[in-house]
Amino acid sequence: MGVAAGPIRVVVAKPGLDGHDRGAKVIARALRDAGMEVIYTGLHQTPEQIVGTAIQEDADAIGLSILSGAHNTLFAAVIDLLKEREAEDIVVFGGGIIPEEDIAPLREKGVAGIFTPGATTTAIVEWVRENVRQPAASGG
Repeated sequence: MGVAAGPIRVVVAKPGLDGHDRGAKVIARALRDAGMEVIYTGLHQTPEQIVGTAIQEDADAIGLSILSGAHNTLFAAVIDLLKEREAEDIVVFGGGIIPEEDIAPLREKGVAGIFTPGATTTAIVEWVRENVRQPAASGG
């Protein structure tokens, strides 16, 4: 991926069988309204599809939304596939119904940011701006 010019590019994805995507759509719109380029993959995506889309779209980040309880398995699969595809520079963050006791292990696995119910779109936008690719600084 390297250093890219232009807005931050984020793939927003709904992995697994969870069919509730309102939250993902709200986040996608908030990121877009904040000036980011957003690629929303739709429902029922496999980790392979999500990682493939992120690489093809030259994404800076992947935002995963999971309400089904499969966050440990699906987040880990996305992280592992990014490593296999040598795309570890793509930042992974996620949200949904994630128990407190699962947050630390997910962070250890490589999930950079985790947002639980009640997180504001403003907080998520600010986190992405602060933790995903920064524009290349000019100067010498």
